[in-house]
Amino acid sequence: MPDVIVVGAGHNGLVTAALLARRGLKVTVLEEKDMVGGASKTEYPFRSAPKLGVSTGAYLLGLMPPELMRELELELPLKRRDPHYFLPTLDKRYLLFGSNEQEMKRQFLAFFSEADWNANQAMNTELAAMRDDLAPAWLMPPLSLEETAERFIRPALRTPFINLCRGTAHEYLDRFGYQSDLLKAMYAVTDAFSGLDAGYDTPGAGMNLLVHNMCRLPGSGGTWMIVGGGMGTVTQSLEKLVRKHGGEVRTRAKVASIRTDRGVVKGVVLEGGEEISASVVVSNADPFRTLKLVSDSALSADYRQSIDAMATPGTTLKVNLCLKGLPTFTCLPEDRGQFGPTIHLLPQEDVLESLTQSYADTKAGKLAEFPSIEWYFHTPVDPSLRDAEGHHNSALFVQWVPYQPKGSTWEKEESRYVQHLLSICDRFAPGTSDLVVETFTLSPPRIEAHFGITHGHIHHVDNKRGFNERLPYETPVQGLYFCGAGCHPAGSVIGAAGHNAAGVVLKALGR
Repeated sequence: MPDVIVVGAGHNGLVTAALLARRGLKVTVLEEKDMVGGASKTEYPFRSAPKLGVSTGAYLLGLMPPELMRELELELPLKRRDPHYFLPTLDKRYLLFGSNEQEMKRQFLAFFSEADWNANQAMNTELAAMRDDLAPAWLMPPLSLEETAERFIRPALRTPFINLCRGTAHEYLDRFGYQSDLLKAMYAVTDAFSGLDAGYDTPGAGMNLLVHNMCRLPGSGGTWMIVGGGMGTVTQSLEKLVRKHGGEVRTRAKVASIRTDRGVVKGVVLEGGEEISASVVVSNADPFRTLKLVSDSALSADYRQSIDAMATPGTTLKVNLCLKGLPTFTCLPEDRGQFGPTIHLLPQEDVLESLTQSYADTKAGKLAEFPSIEWYFHTPVDPSLRDAEGHHNSALFVQWVPYQPKGSTWEKEESRYVQHLLSICDRFAPGTSDLVVETFTLSPPRIEAHFGITHGHIHHVDNKRGFNERLPYETPVQGLYFCGAGCHPAGSVIGAAGHNAAGVVLKALGR
């Protein structure tokens, strides 16, 4: 009989399991799929190229605290993307953001303005200072926003910090004096909108912007990194650590219910009827799935309503691509490293108004004409993912789409809309569509089905919610805990929620 059952072998669940097993507890991880990883896995989904690897869900590692990696003794083959951002246009202008600051400044002055360069430097300096100050707060239970500012943030930054977390992307970016709306849109798309049900003027989007600037990985220079072998390397490495410390990991073991008796957890029942007893159950599943596993009598209606109020439909579309070659960008035909970074495809005229309209269309159930698109290729940086035929992987990470198109379905709309998105790629890099051999598309309902995430929301709980406004680790049931992405500090591949949940469990057990 295990001391602890962890429901779900996503990265947070595996972190919790590894830390508890290392402290001598008998831990069993139960995963319904045939492999660990949750949404952080390397898959081979293409029939035309069955040996082409791709990170189908999460695709970069940026936010895992280095202190946590050291505590776990987790070693990962991290590859820095340098440059890390590529902003193409339909003319000769472009920006490659990388470690060569002199070249970056040259591009800013040639293609944009000195005011934009100064704004870029000032904003990133401020965000770096906030990142350094806030870092310790991610590896401990959350305080309120104001208490966090008082305890962790230097006095000069406390008001900007609070205003950022509560405010809009619009308000924050306007503070720095950017002249180019294209640059403001780029930062809003990649940091504020990612995985979020929020537009340019939505309060709380600033919280997501801050979260996405919390990268402190060694050698990263504050930029998100590629993991050699894809994101499955992260979770497979964590699985090995669980086993190393004596933990058990079972796949194809779907939990049908969490057993309780008079407000105390007793264990779980698997789909096939097998009962496993334990005095502690930690759920890595999203909170909405988890509550369906617990009998109505075990949790009050008020508690259920408070959790249900955190639910938001997913607004992310992921189009995984198998390509027979790399495209050629009109603005930068020669290869200067533009196939390693995140590529930002943005409307070229009235960009902020266009993005505002795209978000409004999504809220009305429409598929936007030009949504925000991040486009990337991983095989140029990590050739280990390529197959013998030399195919490249690529993907479009799209914000925003409705959970279901109004008056239609994704089954009816998917093929047409993917072709439309590829036609946008063709505007910047003519002929891209002709390079596509096969697609593996994940709309919000397919994210829900493929990864087991309610509503297809990749962060479980919107990152507009921060600190103690996120899902608590403890539940009213004695011995039942959460450790997933809906908890503090945020949704993404971080592992801090798994770490903090393990700490809460150890404290409750007097360990």
